[in-house]
Amino acid sequence: MPKIKNAKILILATDGFEQSELEVPLNKLKAVAQLVHVAAPKERKQKESITGWQKHDWGKPVKVDAELSDVSTSLYDAIVLPGGQMNPDSLRQSPEAMKLIKAFIEEGKVVAAICHAPWLLIEANAVRGRKATSYSSIKTDMINAGANWVDEPAVADQGIVTSRNPQDLEAFVAKIIEEIEEGKHERAVLAA
Repeated sequence: MPKIKNAKILILATDGFEQSELEVPLNKLKAVAQLVHVAAPKERKQKESITGWQKHDWGKPVKVDAELSDVSTSLYDAIVLPGGQMNPDSLRQSPEAMKLIKAFIEEGKVVAAICHAPWLLIEANAVRGRKATSYSSIKTDMINAGANWVDEPAVADQGIVTSRNPQDLEAFVAKIIEEIEEGKHERAVLAA
């Protein structure tokens, strides 16, 4: 089983991510993992950072380490998908982002999504038949996509980690660490 201190983790986001849902995992995972990178799509007009959403206005910028087009699953053990409404809605419309997320799923690597980010898992057909949670407003979306939706702070099913909202960040990060240390997850890849 791999240790978290040797883990390499990718956080995929774009402008409009929920501020705490990127920053808390970024900081907590950087404190224990070997490497944590933030990647974003090129559509950001070559900016070196992405900007979050905090409460009712734009939040603080977060430095981007790599463009989405330059990353692959080969370097990373896990991918973390922050929520917010704008961020996952933009990413699920990106063929490049969806291709990367699906690759993490197909390779049995840890895929973690919080709040509205399970929309990306729906788009990747990764929740059908799996126990999962999400922000309450997308519960119906999750159920319609075939998830066994539960109202719990953090849920893992074969290395796919989901969480409800910023109040659950401690449980979300703990579950990510636990799943990474379990190693590669053998799971069926669901047909679209």
